[in-house]
Amino acid sequence: MTRLDGKTALITGGALGIGLAVAQRFAREGARVILADRNGDGAAAAAAEIGESARAVTMDISSEDAVTAAFDEVVAAGWAPDVVVANAGVQLFGHDAKIADLDLDVWQRTIDINLTGTFLTVKHAVRTMLAHGGGSIILTGSPTAVNGEGKDFTAYSASKAGMHGLGRTVAAAYADRGIRVNTVQPAYTETPLVAAISEDPASRAAIVGRIPIGRAGTPDDVAGIMVYLASDDGAFATGATFQVDGGMTSL
Repeated sequence: MTRLDGKTALITGGALGIGLAVAQRFAREGARVILADRNGDGAAAAAAEIGESARAVTMDISSEDAVTAAFDEVVAAGWAPDVVVANAGVQLFGHDAKIADLDLDVWQRTIDINLTGTFLTVKHAVRTMLAHGGGSIILTGSPTAVNGEGKDFTAYSASKAGMHGLGRTVAAAYADRGIRVNTVQPAYTETPLVAAISEDPASRAAIVGRIPIGRAGTPDDVAGIMVYLASDDGAFATGATFQVDGGMTSL
């Protein structure tokens, strides 16, 4: 028996990076997994590699119509999720900046996807879980939400800080309805999202040098704590932030 037998999990941003690693790990732990991504073809290809325990759904988290349609589709197919990982997001390297230099359209695009998109994902996750007996919602946060790590990324840092606050608020509102909400806070994790750093040796060395363990994170480093939060082992955990950051925010 594996830890997620009988669970159905929807993971946003499931076509690659952290989302894909989490979907793969959840499937190995016995869950059915729904890879939700605005890149529907990428999600479908990833789901096909996982096998019969996976399906894909096209979902642009910044559009409520798209989020509603995606949840309606999986529920109608008998795949109502009792675990939702709100992981999708953007970091607009080369555009996000210190506040005096930040264009409004970059701010708005980042907030629309990272914060409003998380709001919409969580809103419809809660509605689905209320109708199906509760569940676990997991948010992918960031150290930029809690310290000065993102001083050059005003929009991204603000969007992640809002996400952390949203998680605590929803956890408090629905704890008595069988819905748990927690945030996982990775450090710098090498995925396609941060190629601008990982492909620049000086930038990469500077950020890895601030991680006490001495290496960058990997998507698999994040998946393990999410298995715990998705499973019944995490039944008493809600409203919390779990730091999986190599000690980055402990100093």
